[in-house]
Amino acid sequence: MWDFYNRTINEIPDELDVYVDFIYVGQTWTMVCAGKYCGVAVTVNEQDEPLRDFAYLYGRPLKEVAALCKSWDFMEASVGTAALNAYINSTEQVTRKGCVPTANGFDDYKAVASGRKVAIIGHFVKLERFLTDSDVYVLERKPVPGDYPDSACEYLLPEMDFTIITGSAFINKTLPRLLQLSRHAVILGPSTPMSRYILDYGAKELSGYSPRSMTKKDAAVICNGNTHLSPYGERIKLV
Repeated sequence: MWDFYNRTINEIPDELDVYVDFIYVGQTWTMVCAGKYCGVAVTVNEQDEPLRDFAYLYGRPLKEVAALCKSWDFMEASVGTAALNAYINSTEQVTRKGCVPTANGFDDYKAVASGRKVAIIGHFVKLERFLTDSDVYVLERKPVPGDYPDSACEYLLPEMDFTIITGSAFINKTLPRLLQLSRHAVILGPSTPMSRYILDYGAKELSGYSPRSMTKKDAAVICNGNTHLSPYGERIKLV
């Protein structure tokens, strides 16, 4: 399983002479900025522990910090994924890979998923506005009424025509298995590393986020509030 992560981390060149400048961990988003690079990932904090200060990572090579995406400490893994995305989802890299801008991810899949059985891993906000013509099954680690627990994936996903997986599954290490279980999987959300290696493991499409270079103030505003990411970057997809 670690090969899945190691190949993605190794997209960052060993010789990249870039070091982490600052890290913000907020209730919703984690951001890592290093030189001209800035990356974002959702803050995975399943134990609802106090948010931690990662200033001890300042000055460390970006690739070294990105390797923390393999950590079983999910808050630390959020930092690692944001560092990974800082390079992999940078404008220059997504342009080189042929990523294209996209609008709302669910709107993109509404037509193709119409009349089909669709699993959604992760309870996205205002889900009812999307995929209204599909037979939708929501799997969630903290289910609300109408959701299935995430452990139902072993039983439900092989029966689905289409599976939409939150990018946070990369952080909590469930993504490789979810891809094995899914017929047609799309990984969606700002945490998604836009790496063709992930397509090699069974994802049909990646839908993520490419931030522009940000100031410390921008990152603090995003991480400390409910500020939408859109003004600071663009949604992109890779097939």
